[in-house]
Order: sequence, then structure tokens, then C-alpha cells
Amino acid sequence: MALHRLDSIVLGVPDVAAVADFYRDFGLLDVGDGYFATLDGGRQLRLVPAPSRRLVSAVFAVDDADDLCRASKALAGIGVSSTVDDERLTTVEPTTSVSIELIAMPRLIQARFDAAPVNAPGRIDRVNARAAGVTASGPVRPRRLGHIVLGSPDFERCRSFFVDALGFKVSDVVRDVGVFLRCSTDHHNVLVQRAPVPFIHHSSWQVDDVDAIGRGAMGLLEEHPERHVWGLGRHYAGSNFFWYFRDPAGNFAEYHSDMDHIPEDALWTPETLEGAKGLFEWGPPPPPSFIDPDDLAELMISGHPS
Repeated sequence: MALHRLDSIVLGVPDVAAVADFYRDFGLLDVGDGYFATLDGGRQLRLVPAPSRRLVSAVFAVDDADDLCRASKALAGIGVSSTVDDERLTTVEPTTSVSIELIAMPRLIQARFDAAPVNAPGRIDRVNARAAGVTASGPVRPRRLGHIVLGSPDFERCRSFFVDALGFKVSDVVRDVGVFLRCSTDHHNVLVQRAPVPFIHHSSWQVDDVDAIGRGAMGLLEEHPERHVWGLGRHYAGSNFFWYFRDPAGNFAEYHSDMDHIPEDALWTPETLEGAKGLFEWGPPPPPSFIDPDDLAELMISGHPS
């Protein structure tokens, strides 16, 4: 696979300072000039001023410069222009006006995280000790950026951009809603969904485990309960635990852990999901604003592509 991960994103927001406060509380490291870093992925988010919230750009990593030339030819094959300069390809996803960059860079190797011992019926792995999840202290720090979800008014063309031109693989489909796509071994790095207006639904950030999700949520919500959107729960598509929050601009940000890992494309069979299964396996029902964010009408009126 030429592409090997989602490397970083740039979000445009009306109030950079307020949104920066949120992502600092979320656990990202503020490294200056609007950039925020994760523990393993480095600088993976930048905030810039914009009239309304939008995904300005997304960067995906490729193995080498030859991958850029192949991608450029494939993009031309679907009628999308691009420029290749040194070890970078730049193009624009035509249905959302999001700038997409492919950059040749090394693969991300994460240090092994050893799961804490767990007691279960017939299996006692932790004796005379409290669980790590209740003794952990300090802020939760996301390990890396995992995926983004894009709403597109031309779903088929947007899907073709990622699948036919950039080589993303289909992991699962939600009938009449969207498609989960991967360019790494994660179950998905991009979800394209049908929408009346281009917008970013959410970004998702990997944390160590479900306890980290819970501890991170408590830290985020203690003084700002209005940040809560949906969680705790577990998705069927991807199998990951989740909790979603709202930043001051209206973007959703997700903590996730225990995502499906797909190193062999031939050994994974995509499913077509319907109804609630396309959203979650267990957890509280999603609020209406998760399905249709409150500001969609405003984004349609503003005319600013997300």
C-alpha cells in the first residue's frame, strides 16, 4: 500500500484562541503557531482563522516519490489536477474543496503498549492490586490522529477520489449513508458520508485504552459539561470504543481505542451495514445533533466550503 497513514490536518475556525483551549484540554500538546502534537505522531493538528469552521487541508503519508507520480496519474484519470514538487503532491478534493497533500515520509512505528492485567470469570491476572485504570493519574494524551469524517454533497465523486485515485480500500459501507475507507492498517482513516453541504464531522484520536477514554472525558467535562456529545460506547464498524466531544467551533473530536487492525486486505471482508449497526454496537443512542450537526444550515447559508 503506497499510502500508509493520515499524518495531519488543518482546521479553520472563527475563534482560534477558544478552540486552542479545547484541544489543550483534550490532551494535545500546544507547540506554538497554531500547531498541536500527539505523543507518537508529532504535529498533527493546526488551527487557522476562518469565517466558519472547515477542514482546510489533510496530509497523507506515502512511502516514496514514485508513489506521488502514480497518484498524480491516477488523479488525472478521474479529471483532477495536481502538482508534484520534490516529495510532495498537492491537489484539491473537488466536492469539498479540501486541500489534500501526499508527502513521502517514514512509516510511524509506535512503541508497544502492554495492556494492564484484567480479571475475568475463570481467569485471574491481577492479584492483591488495584486496576491500573483506577490508579492512573495525570492528563490523558492522545497517541496519534486516527481518522477524519467528511460530509460531501457529491458522495460518489468524493468516494472515487479516495478509492480510484488515491488507492484507499473499502472497509465497510453504511447503506445510503457513507463508506469507511483505509490507507493504513487501521479499519478507517477517512469516512466519506452523504451531506447537503461540505463539512468535517469529526476528527478521531487514539488513546491507550477504554480507561483512558473515560479519564480523558472526565477531565474535559469537569468544568465544561457542554462539550459532551456522545459516549461512552463501542462502534461495530471498526470495533473501537468511543466518546465524542464538541469544540467551540462546532467540530466533533473523538477519543478512540481498540480499533480493528487490517494488515492483509485479502483477509478482510467489508460489510454493508444498516440502521443503528452503522452507528454503534452498544452505548447510549446518539443525539440528533450527532447525525445532523446543529450548524449545517448555517454552513449552507455561509457559502464557505468545509
